[in-house]
Amino acid sequence: MASATDQLAGSLNLGVLAKATELKQRIWFTLGALIVYRIGTYIPVPGVDAAVMGEMLRQHGGGILGMFDMFTGGALGRMTVFALNIMPYISASIIVQLMTAAIPSWEQLKKEGESGRKKLNQYTRYLTLLIAIFQAYGISVGLEGIRGSMGPAVADPGWFFRISCVITLTGGTMFLMWLGEQITARGVGNGISLIIFAGIVANLPSALVATLELGRTGALSTFFIIFFLIAALGVIFVVVFVERAQRRIPVQYPKRQVGNRMFGGEATHLPLKLNTSGVIPPIFASSLLLLPATIAGFTTDRTADTWLQWLANQLAHGQPAYMALYMALIVFFAFFYTAVVFNPAETADNLKKYGGFVPGIRPGQNTAEYLDRVLTRLTAVGAIYLCVVCLIPELLISNYGVPFYFGGTSLLIIVTVTMDTVAQVQSHLFAHQYEGLIKKARLGGRGPRPR
Repeated sequence: MASATDQLAGSLNLGVLAKATELKQRIWFTLGALIVYRIGTYIPVPGVDAAVMGEMLRQHGGGILGMFDMFTGGALGRMTVFALNIMPYISASIIVQLMTAAIPSWEQLKKEGESGRKKLNQYTRYLTLLIAIFQAYGISVGLEGIRGSMGPAVADPGWFFRISCVITLTGGTMFLMWLGEQITARGVGNGISLIIFAGIVANLPSALVATLELGRTGALSTFFIIFFLIAALGVIFVVVFVERAQRRIPVQYPKRQVGNRMFGGEATHLPLKLNTSGVIPPIFASSLLLLPATIAGFTTDRTADTWLQWLANQLAHGQPAYMALYMALIVFFAFFYTAVVFNPAETADNLKKYGGFVPGIRPGQNTAEYLDRVLTRLTAVGAIYLCVVCLIPELLISNYGVPFYFGGTSLLIIVTVTMDTVAQVQSHLFAHQYEGLIKKARLGGRGPRPR
């Protein structure tokens, strides 16, 4: 009997997979879009010697250049049309979210639903264009000042190169923004996150080979490499556990009578994630701390012991000042971003509007204070978790030369994006399964017999 039941469930799952044509189309569209993205990471920017840029990145890869090259999937090191990647769009999205909380008119747009969301998305696109132009111009000017052992990075500097470089890099970013939106609408998962995910995962094999090469040459011991791989698996396990952890606050809705029927009275819960801010705090903290090292790396005067170079040395990987500030910035951005994305007062007002209440807590202001108190404690635990996950790989990177791709930020992105994508695939499968069961019930069921 059990085997027959298992066979029936297996055939049902296979039937669901065979009939889920929409899901298959979405998966193929997502894979095709990511292939297009990876092809673009190998199309070079005209007028730039990629070999000189690669040499520069190897010399100063410990700064923000190395981290951005990780996010771009190696496009920055090869100086391709996708060198800026989707980072201007992420910066614009965060700025728009912060401005939404600060500007009352934008906050009203957020509450208007779909129409307001479209306007905010349009503002995000305009701001992305401005940020991309600014960053592309900065890169073009910086490229003109780079000289390596093989000569200058730009053979023919000038305004023509700057304009062409700005147009190329900005166009690549705007195309990736459009591609990410298409993946979100017509594919599976969040398109922007999947683009960053694809860039990191594509270079994981080469990073693993580089780590094994360090062991072959004797720079790293075999015991350390085994310990490091086990530790990476442990970090992934912790990330999965914490990212799925949530505090479920019970919510009760009272019964109400409509005509002769009774509605309501059900009990539900309000889920609060342990790590509401996600990977935003490590990204912001790393960008701020590694900026002085990057600027010092681009300075032409190598002999002068300037204050900028002193600051860059103090904030180098593994230094106590770097670790302390990194931890402080992670905690700050964890609380700041959580306060932006979740408003306890608004949530309490919505519960009160629809008649919901937390058992033992009075609706309104008391509920808002209770939610704020619970969220503060959860955010404190989540900030500690982010510090531990990000600081342990930082120690390995600084002391043993482990690639960025095994850092805490990259592992967080890989695990969270994978979990979100798998969850969306499962939701599509469940939707098709329920649709098939409903159709079978309508075709095979019989109505009540007439009396």
